[in-house]
Amino acid sequence: MNSKIRKYWPQYKWSNVFSMVKNMKQHPRRYTESFEGKLVVITGATAGIGYQTARKYAAMGAHIIMINRNLEKSKKVRREIAEEFGTPIESFIADLSLLADIQRVGKYLLSLERPIDTVIHNAGVHMEFRQETPDGLETNLVLHYLCPLIITRMLMPKYQLDRAGRVIFVSSEAYRFAVWGLDLEDLEWKRRRYSGLKAYGAGKQAQILSMHILARELASHNVTIHAMHPGLVRTESGRDNGRLYQWYKRNIIDRFSDTPEVSAEALYYLGASPEVLQASGVFFHLTTEEELAPPARDLEAAEALWQRTRELLCEKGVAL
Repeated sequence: MNSKIRKYWPQYKWSNVFSMVKNMKQHPRRYTESFEGKLVVITGATAGIGYQTARKYAAMGAHIIMINRNLEKSKKVRREIAEEFGTPIESFIADLSLLADIQRVGKYLLSLERPIDTVIHNAGVHMEFRQETPDGLETNLVLHYLCPLIITRMLMPKYQLDRAGRVIFVSSEAYRFAVWGLDLEDLEWKRRRYSGLKAYGAGKQAQILSMHILARELASHNVTIHAMHPGLVRTESGRDNGRLYQWYKRNIIDRFSDTPEVSAEALYYLGASPEVLQASGVFFHLTTEEELAPPARDLEAAEALWQRTRELLCEKGVAL
């Protein structure tokens, strides 16, 4: 840890923090052109940001595939959007905390005979206490990092063939909670005292670091990848946490938050506007490009995480 402090401390700048605070007051850019006939995949689309994003893309004419966990909620959203907007909408049921289901999703998307124009990795969770999936992996790490990484890697052959596409990670400014970077020897918080905020931030920072590696691989396929902070919005995230968190969320977070429609506008801009095709591997605060904090832009750390992730998944029988 001391070596990381010595490495990152000189790189931290107050201007970076001031920019983040300034960006919190910005409204997202809007893209008003149609996305008719385009195919968009959204994970976690039955509530909150994912739900509003599905509605936004449907309103603009897109063909939508939702990847949801809850069958009944998925049926309800699918029926509602189809009736209201008259656009094609499908759903694929999968629990994205399970490695087998993540790979099922990847295989399904890989089998599609038409190009996927935009993939939005929105599914996520905030937990007060450490939990493990049936695969024996820390849940936060799987949902925020391993899931979008595995699916994107599985889609490489399709992107190579289709020669187009966009990938968006719904990230968070909370990645900054991993102030001195990731502990590669304890990615799953088995040795350290678990902190919901720190673990959430670490999962998002891992996601951002993987974006740098994926941006390099996707560039030759004419595919862009970005991460974005969706703003401070009211969602159902953390609804199963304890009473203290519920009070804090209800009285502090939600009180000063925007509605998920703001995030949906930003995700439509990032997923549809031609202006975003200029670059790849960028972090956006809504639609404003933002410089990452030092640990999240460390390419050596990204490579080390990539290698550790390969080892971790190999132990579970998954090839990255």
